[in-house]
Amino acid sequence: MAEHSIPVDLFSPGQVFACLGLMEAADILLGDARGAFDWDSEVAAACRFRLSAAGDDNPVSVVLQFLAHAEVTSIAPAGSRNGTEKWKIATQALAVGAPFPCPDPQSPATLPTLLRAGEKRIVIDHWADTTRRDNVKFWAGAGGYPGAALTIDALNLVRDRLADAISDPFSVPASQSSSFRFDWRRDYVPMDAGFSPNDHGNMTMVGYPIVELLAAIGLTNARPKRLAKLDYRYGVIGADGADPAFDPVFLRAALGCAPLPFARRTFRMRLGWPGQENQARCILDVTEEPEP
Repeated sequence: MAEHSIPVDLFSPGQVFACLGLMEAADILLGDARGAFDWDSEVAAACRFRLSAAGDDNPVSVVLQFLAHAEVTSIAPAGSRNGTEKWKIATQALAVGAPFPCPDPQSPATLPTLLRAGEKRIVIDHWADTTRRDNVKFWAGAGGYPGAALTIDALNLVRDRLADAISDPFSVPASQSSSFRFDWRRDYVPMDAGFSPNDHGNMTMVGYPIVELLAAIGLTNARPKRLAKLDYRYGVIGADGADPAFDPVFLRAALGCAPLPFARRTFRMRLGWPGQENQARCILDVTEEPEP
């Protein structure tokens, strides 16, 4: 087993989701992934995410190398008229009878995305979830820009920087015009800010594409707990002497604030409308909730 740790801000939901994305990806690429949040009880925001996986290779490095070489396509069920060729992204049509995670979407915007490098494959499909679980789709695009396009846009901003990001992948900035809206460092509500950068051609918002990509992967098997359309709660569990790391199932359950017999912290995130109401949402602020 090889282990690596990276800094994470627990008050950044996107970074917490991205830690789970690292774990999910490492489990697919290497197997036997385990993780834990290791925080400093004296400094609220000081925390590291510890990740281990099978083999001798650094699991964070393996995941970032996969992203650096990954090709992006969308996936559609057999017979679907949906496709992302309009955005110069190939669509892989599944064979008749092949399982698909949801009914055929009404538009290509929410087709699942496939990342592929060699024989390795990772699917991003949380935004297509039509079960009782919240799909945590903060970006707009029900009939417009697809998730596959946002994925490849983010990848293209950081492909040549991923090899140098192993020690602190969540701090790699890039000028980013659109995103999944998981990292709130680039987002704003014009009414609150007093102006809109979109009205100024010489201004570009700075985002963190690695966080966005890994956060989308992290929501494959876990979701924060939705309280209302603009109100969510999420949780993490911490390492200690008895439990230095956890199997993925426990971190997934913790994100949705399931009661677990481990050291944990719970956070509340409030969202707002950066544009027209009931379209895109963005994270406005995060507060920590006291544990019972």
